Amino acid sequence: MRYKLFLSDFDGTLVRGDGTISKENIEAIGEYRRRGGIFAVVTGRMVRSILPRLKELGLKEGLVVAYQGGTIADIATGTLLKADGFSPEQAAEAIRFLGDEHIHAYIDDELFVNRSDGFLKMYEKTCGVRGRREERLADFVLERGRPVAKVLVMIPPERRAALFERCKALGEGYTVTASAGFLVEILPAGVSKAQAVDFLAAHYGLSLGETAAIGDQLNDLPMIRRAGGGFAVANAEEEVRSAALIVASCEENGVKEALEIAMGD
Repeated sequence: MRYKLFLSDFDGTLVRGDGTISKENIEAIGEYRRRGGIFAVVTGRMVRSILPRLKELGLKEGLVVAYQGGTIADIATGTLLKADGFSPEQAAEAIRFLGDEHIHAYIDDELFVNRSDGFLKMYEKTCGVRGRREERLADFVLERGRPVAKVLVMIPPERRAALFERCKALGEGYTVTASAGFLVEILPAGVSKAQAVDFLAAHYGLSLGETAAIGDQLNDLPMIRRAGGGFAVANAEEEVRSAALIVASCEENGVKEALEIAMGD
């Protein structure tokens, strides 16, 4: 087997545009695991959002990576092996910087938002979670006094590039990335999906050369570059495709194609 550990992004990579996962991808994951490979989902989603979807893949044990690499959980028990986050003060600073945008803050695997609108309804439907509205979100975060896994902004796609650049002004304590055409995500400095590659490889006693990763968005670039083998679905952003071996799109079973390569000698 060429790659013994395979890390896959979820939305836009393993999941099709209608929110479903193809039978072909599910069967390929099963075959990879039967041959001794370790398959892990690496997503920006909340833990409680991704866990129910893992059942569709036949994953009842092992590890799952959430919050862009900031959190790693045991699938069977929900135990957290890793949980990075902002201090309340850092998160509040980012929220205030963002002003009147549609903002999410994730605390103790719960979702808090500053407004209830069409963006929130779309997010809730896609991720299977409900958000609790806190109009004065920065103040709420400070009062709650708990670490914040990440801060997310939902924005019209035509505004994403400009907001992405503006958020870089937050400085060295923050990592700015994008996980969809309408999302900008702000994470603690150093948090990225590359951490998932390092953590899981060490956990399973493998070298980075024995790992592979696949994705579609800018947030996937760190793990694609860190892994021994990097794949991009055909629908990936140009910067991602230029850094990886391109396989079929998420609509045409790109994960299956990449797994077949991973299972080769």
